[in-house]
Amino acid sequence: MYRRTLSLLAAVVALAAAGSVTQASADDQISADRRPGPRVLDVMTFNIHHAQGTDDVLDLRRIADVIRDSGADVVGLQEVDNHYSGRSDWADQPAELASLLGYHVVFGANIDNAPPAAGGHRVQYGTAILSRYPITASDNTWLYKSPGQEQRGLLHATLNVHGKNVEFYNTHLAASSQTDRLQQTAQVVDLIGKKRPGILVGDFNALPTAPESQPLQKAYTDAWAKSLHGHGDGATYPAEAPTERIDLIYTTREVTPLVTRVIQNDPTASDHLPLLSKVLVTS
Repeated sequence: MYRRTLSLLAAVVALAAAGSVTQASADDQISADRRPGPRVLDVMTFNIHHAQGTDDVLDLRRIADVIRDSGADVVGLQEVDNHYSGRSDWADQPAELASLLGYHVVFGANIDNAPPAAGGHRVQYGTAILSRYPITASDNTWLYKSPGQEQRGLLHATLNVHGKNVEFYNTHLAASSQTDRLQQTAQVVDLIGKKRPGILVGDFNALPTAPESQPLQKAYTDAWAKSLHGHGDGATYPAEAPTERIDLIYTTREVTPLVTRVIQNDPTASDHLPLLSKVLVTS
C-alpha cells in the first residue's frame, strides 16, 4: 500500500511539473527560470555535531556523502564549526561542505569570538544553509538567551527556485533550558511573520507535544505528522537507536509536505539522523 501511494504521489508531482512546462512553452518569452506553477523541493534538517560521528571520527566528507546521497536540494545544518577549534581541525566547515557538494551556502555565527592571534580567523560556531539553488539574501538573528545559556539563532535565506522566492529558515534551540525555548519559539514565529512561502527546519531540542513547541505547531504544518511517511515514529536522536523526534521540518500554508522520511544511510556520521521532506511550493 505504501509503495502504491508513493507511485501515485510521484505521478501527481510529475503532472504538476509538466503543467509548469506547458505553461512556459505557451510563451516563448518566459524563460525556464521564470516559468509559473508549483516547485518541488527536497528539504533536509541535519545536526552534524561538527562532523564528529558516533565512532568519534571527524569526517566532513562523510557528512557531504549523506547529503548527496539523499538528493536534498536545500539543507539546514546545526552544530557547524567555522575555524572554531582543534576539535574540527580549525576548518571552515560551511565553505568546505559547499565545495564538496557544489552548493551555495550561508552561515550564521551564534558564537563569534575574536581570533586567537592577530590576523587570524574569528572563532565561530552556529548553523548553516546549503542550497543547490541561488541564495539571493540572508540574515541571522540571535534568539533570546538567559544567563549561562549558549547563544542560539534563526538563520534565514531567500532561495531563487526557478524564479520563485522561497524563504528558508534554520534554527537550533536551547538544549538545557525549557524557559529559553519557550521564549525562542515565540520569537521564531514573530521573526518569520508573514514571509511566505516558507520552510522552517532545525533541531528544536523538544518533542512536538512539549509546551514550547506549541507556537510552532499552531503556526505551521509539521511535515512528519501531515505527510506520507514510512515505518517508524520520526525519531532522529540518538542516531544509533533514535527515540526522540526533536529534528523537525515545518512549512507554511503555501508549502505542502508530500513525503517525509528519516535518512538512515549512515547512522555513524553524526549523533543525529537527518530528516528529509519532499515539499510542493504552490504560492
